[in-house]
Amino acid sequence: MKMKLIIPILVLSILGFGSTAGAAEFSRVGTIGGQFLKIGMGARYVAMGEASVACVNDAYAVYWNPAALTQIKSSYISFSNVDWIMDAQLNYASYAKTLGQYSAIGISLTAFTIGDMEVTTVEEPEGTGETFTASSYALSLGYARQLTDRFSAGINGKYVWERLSEERASGIAFDFGTLFYTGYKSLRIGMNISNLGPELKMDGPELDSYYDPQPGNPNYDNVNAKLAVDPYDLPLTFRIGLAYDLMNSSNSKLTVCLDAKHPNDNVQQASFGSEYIWKEMFSLRAGYKLNYEEEGLTLGGGMKIKAGRNTKLDISYAWADFSRLSKVHRFSLGFEF
Repeated sequence: MKMKLIIPILVLSILGFGSTAGAAEFSRVGTIGGQFLKIGMGARYVAMGEASVACVNDAYAVYWNPAALTQIKSSYISFSNVDWIMDAQLNYASYAKTLGQYSAIGISLTAFTIGDMEVTTVEEPEGTGETFTASSYALSLGYARQLTDRFSAGINGKYVWERLSEERASGIAFDFGTLFYTGYKSLRIGMNISNLGPELKMDGPELDSYYDPQPGNPNYDNVNAKLAVDPYDLPLTFRIGLAYDLMNSSNSKLTVCLDAKHPNDNVQQASFGSEYIWKEMFSLRAGYKLNYEEEGLTLGGGMKIKAGRNTKLDISYAWADFSRLSKVHRFSLGFEF
């Protein structure tokens, strides 16, 4: 089959994959833990509707597709801050470096924190006067290798840790990715499976309790017990995407991307995005998400300037529409050296 026929078939397949929320599908929203792992990283890629699995080419590959670490030219360090919904804070830092001509490594740290929240009970729904906090962290280490001149593969190992008041849960998860240049101009195909790992389960002193085997019988004392809690899955997600440079000259570059996503706690989704770069300095980006409950349009821009003899400073901003929820703003800062 000729490549000119393969391209529209791939595009239609991805669009169909992301828009099949029919009567047989149902959402499992609220049944999965580790939700912070689903929040897109990097203002550049969020502004492109998170259609990133085939077009990521910097340190954010640790999050979007570890195979794309092979696209890094030397070294890259990045930082992101997000004022998330309900005053939650999301901070992300990553570093990636090439290892010779055919391989690269990357490391990232994600920190999701929520400020003090008031403790409420059935008897005191307005609050007891006590407060608690919650936080989640993920530390990832990735490796990628270019297996041929067109094909790369990568893997991440990550340690996930969550805390809710005095209860904690932790575990190990993995990401797997591939990146393939088709040979038709700049067309590439990316795939990624993220957060593959065992269930997590909360444990801590607040689950300690006492049990009276025979209430009212003075011959029996209360015995030490622990409240049982159910384990929960991590947000396992499969992504497949395309990226293509519609224009690539010395002054201008226009890239379009298309992703389809299948999460284990929701219906199938899709997104598309675009990025225009002028003289490798200024960027304008836009994207749209399909089949999301609240999210839709995304916009943003960026600037890359020299910050030293062999260092470039990369600044990006993204705005995302969350419909009935508040708009979310993201800022990212990166150094390429």
